Amino acid sequence: MNDGTIRRATAADAPEVLRLRQVMIDSMEQADRTTDWHAASLPVLRKQLAHPEPSFAAFVADHPESPDRLCSLACGSLEYRIGGPANPEGRHGYVFSVATDPDQRRRGLARATMEALLQWFREHGATTIDLGASPEAEPLYVSLGFRRRPDPVLRLRL
Repeated sequence: MNDGTIRRATAADAPEVLRLRQVMIDSMEQADRTTDWHAASLPVLRKQLAHPEPSFAAFVADHPESPDRLCSLACGSLEYRIGGPANPEGRHGYVFSVATDPDQRRRGLARATMEALLQWFREHGATTIDLGASPEAEPLYVSLGFRRRPDPVLRLRL
């Protein structure tokens, strides 16, 4: 049951996109819940949403009861990596910032925004897509075809 309109986010949506990203951050264990980063992030996000590039997309659901609000979000980036056997052209997608307002959950909105994002990846030639999932969200991603990978991921913060 999907109550909201699913569409690609625009520059006007930037404050709501940041708000929903914060919803996702706040839901994670040991999350840094500060919002000091919003002021620096907002103009960059606005610019990205105003001039859509093939490397970034955000799909949103309009809130069914509040015309100036969003209630669900799924973002992704597309990058080139040297091709390999499973992905000869090297187009690789990454999903991040999937969030739905708590009072709008269990209505199919995360699935709908994810399906729109996955279609965008297909249209741009991505054949491999990764994401990090919380235990609560993993069943949704598995139902969309995502599978756990056996290899470890390491991260360096510069």
